[in-house]
Order: sequence, then structure tokens, then C-alpha cells
Amino acid sequence: MQKNFLAALALLFPFAAAAMPPPLPDMEGKDAATLQAEMEAGRISSDIITAAYLDRIRRIDDNGPVLNAVIATFPDATVQAYRRDREREAGSARGPLHGIPVLLKDNIEAAGPLPTTAGSLALKDNVTDRDAPIVARLRAAGAVILGKANLSEWANIRSNDSTSGWSAVGGLTRNPHALDRNSCGSSSGSGAAVAASLAPLAIGTETDGSITCPAGVNGVVGFKPTLGLVSRTHIVPISHSQDTPGPMALTVRDAAVLLGVIAGSDPADPATAEADARKVDYAAALSADALRGKRIGVLRDRIGDRADIAALFDAALRVMATAGATIVEIADSRTGLESLGEAEFEVLMTELKADMAAYLASLPGTGGPRTLADLIAFNKAHPQELRWFDQSLFELAESKGDLDSEAYREAKARAARLAGADGIDRLMKAHRVDLLVGVTNGPAWTSDLVNGDHYSGPSASQLPAVAGYPHLTVPMGTIEGLPVGLSLIGPQWSDADVLAAGHAYEQASRMRVAPTYRAGIEP
Repeated sequence: MQKNFLAALALLFPFAAAAMPPPLPDMEGKDAATLQAEMEAGRISSDIITAAYLDRIRRIDDNGPVLNAVIATFPDATVQAYRRDREREAGSARGPLHGIPVLLKDNIEAAGPLPTTAGSLALKDNVTDRDAPIVARLRAAGAVILGKANLSEWANIRSNDSTSGWSAVGGLTRNPHALDRNSCGSSSGSGAAVAASLAPLAIGTETDGSITCPAGVNGVVGFKPTLGLVSRTHIVPISHSQDTPGPMALTVRDAAVLLGVIAGSDPADPATAEADARKVDYAAALSADALRGKRIGVLRDRIGDRADIAALFDAALRVMATAGATIVEIADSRTGLESLGEAEFEVLMTELKADMAAYLASLPGTGGPRTLADLIAFNKAHPQELRWFDQSLFELAESKGDLDSEAYREAKARAARLAGADGIDRLMKAHRVDLLVGVTNGPAWTSDLVNGDHYSGPSASQLPAVAGYPHLTVPMGTIEGLPVGLSLIGPQWSDADVLAAGHAYEQASRMRVAPTYRAGIEP
């Protein structure tokens, strides 16, 4: 009846009907490559795409399910998109990201009025008006910088009792597959936003698992590149030995395209000295046959003892074998690495104190925090920061010595050796394999602000995180509708090979599922 009434109204008032804008397109499940093809064909424009994502953020993130995945959107997002459309009309499209919206984790600086907060009230006014080099690369490629994604406050380095996905600025990020479940961290908002189609692409950052875990539990693709392939300048740090940004996307192809844009040397980040020489066209290197002839080492002792997770993993291995890979079981990948966690922790605590001070000192303006001690004092003076968990790790880091201390230098050398030469490199050489595979995550746990995280599933992140080697997660299936990811790990600078293998598995398996926004898991 309503439809007939509107049709009659249009006949009576044709000019008013003509002035009504057409409905915005549905962005659910649209990957960046599909959107780019539609723009190239003239079926849609960047300003319509951007408006549709902004509308979806309002409907799904701010209202409806209330995911809290996006902290804020840039007020000029539609202006950026309009300019990209005019460039396309003039024949000046800049590449596969031209006109594609991208979300940034809110520890990454971008010029404009939005602060870079790392989720903390201590940085709520941190408007630097400068682009991180990776953001400058995105703009140069024609991407639309859509907004800032929520995160685990301070990238989950303030307390062992934290709840992943919570920040004082953004609240608690909810998993779109089940709203009472956690979105993991620390790139929580980036993972949840891509899964919920609040943007086709997002940038996360990882120190140890902070890209791969939220990608895995939200059922999307996440890639932690080789450390030194992507700049960290103007990104709130934890550890220069392990921090790196990386892409989060619906498909491996989109992640490869995004990596190709943000990768490259940065004079301000010495770790990236080799990046220009090492980077390749990651998207061009993708092939559905990339697993054929490859030897894949299985990290069997790192998947835990749950039969349902093992069943998903074994099914993934069968897919890889059918695609032409030789599966090589590795029964013991942990012997000799028992002190890796201790060494990594010493490095993270010492570098957090030094690297945070260096970042805070670089901020424009006066009156803001300039040291880790300043942040500790701020938190003590603002009870809302400490309501849900303490700052014991901040306080421990503050007690550490400087980067010249013997304890730090010994731990750094030991961690690098155990994860690299004695870890991934040794396993690959001893078993003559091209890549390692494991389980990224178990199904998402229920979020609990009072008691903190109670994640107890498998994780494949530590070895590649500490070694600085590439790590890709691809959807592997679900348990009670909760996504579980497959991890693919390679040696240093093997980013293209890891992405190609992940793409081949993705094309053969097609295991990504759309979120349902249900309240919880029904008994």
C-alpha cells in the first residue's frame, strides 16, 4: 500500500520526486576490487560509495547493533571522494585504490581535525595535522581516508588484565558475528569494521598478534608484513623491534593491493632502508595455483587440544593438499624456545618506555604528556581510565633501564635468535618446507570488562612477530558461527609468497562468512 501511495505521489508531484536522491547502494560484502571495477565501468562513483559507508557506520556502528568499531569519520571524506571522481572523469585515476575508502587504526596519524588518541583520554586533543608516511602513500594512490577505527587502548600494552577492544575514547568494540563476543586486539575496530562492511579496507598495527588475531576472530584477512617493509613514522609505538602496520581486508587480493601502496622506504624509519628494493607487485604475484609444488610445514603442536579446531585445521590442510601442496607434519616446534616469551617481554617493556617518550616528544604543541611517567600520572588522575583495569605494565616499563642496558641488549639478541635463526629458519630448513601453517585463533570469547580477557585458544603470532617475518591469516571456517583463521608464515621478505599461498587457499576454500549481528550464542 505504501509503495502504491509513493508511486501516485510521484505522478502528482514529478518535480519533488525527481529531487529525491536515489537510495544508497548496499555495501554488505563488497570488496575493494569489486568497487573499483564498478567505478571503472561507470556504474557507481566514489562519492556514492563513501556516502554509503558513512551511512552504514551511522546505522550499524553508532546505532543498531552498536559495534563501536569506528571512533570518528573525517568530515571531508565526501569531499575527498568528489575530487577522486573528478580526477577519474579527467582520465587521471591513480590506480586500484582510487576512490576506495580506507579506515585507519586510531594510533596512526592523519592530517585533518581528528586527533590520534591510541584510545586514551590523555591524547584526546592530539591533533597533529600531519600524515603518517603510509597515509601520504594512501592519499597519493587516490584512496579516501574515511575515519579512525577503535582499538584496544594503547594497543593492549597497559595491563595484563585488560579487555581487548576497549578504549576510554571509543568504548568496547563488539564482534559483529556475536555481539557479546570479543573482537580481539589490538586492531579491534579495524577487524570488526571490515567484517561489518563499514569500510572495504582498514589499516591495523601489530606488535604480537594485533593484526592477525582481530582479523581471525572477525573472519577477515589480515597481514603482518616483514618488519621494515612498511613505515612506522607518526604511529603511536610500543616496540621498534616488533611494531608494523599492515592491511586488513575481505580478500587476500585486496590486502595485497593495499600492501603494495603502503610498502616502501622512509628516511625517518631506518628499519625500512631495504623496503624499496624488496617490495614487489604483490597483487600481480597472486595465483590460484600458488600452492602447487609447495611444501607446507604444519605447526601441529601449536593448535591446542580442541577437537573442533583440529577438524577445521585438518580440513584446511586437505584443501591445500588438493591444490597441489605437500603437507609436512612438524611434531615439535617449541623445543629450545622456552625462554622466548621472557626475552620478548623484556624487549617490549624496555622499548615501550623509550619509544613512547620519543613519540610524545615529537608531538606539536605544549602541555601534553611527554613521557611514559606522564601517562601514568594522567591515568591516576582520571579514574575513568582505570575503571576496568590497571596500568601495571606501564608501571613495569617505567621501572626499566634505557636501550643501553645489558638486560635489554641481551634479551633483544636472544629473542631475535630464538624466533628467527633458531625458530622459523631452523624449522623450515630442517623440514625442507616453503611455508609454515597454523591456527590463528580459537572462536571469540565473551567480552568481560570486569574480569578481562579469558582467551585460551591457539595462537601462531609469536614466532613471526618476534622474528619480524610475514604472517597472513585467512578465514578457515567457523565454530558455532564464530570465525577461526588459518595462519601462513614465511621467512623474512617472503611477503609475496605468503600472500600468494593464502590467495590460493582462499580461492579453493571460500570460507569467509558474513556476520549476523546476533546478540550471542544460543544454547
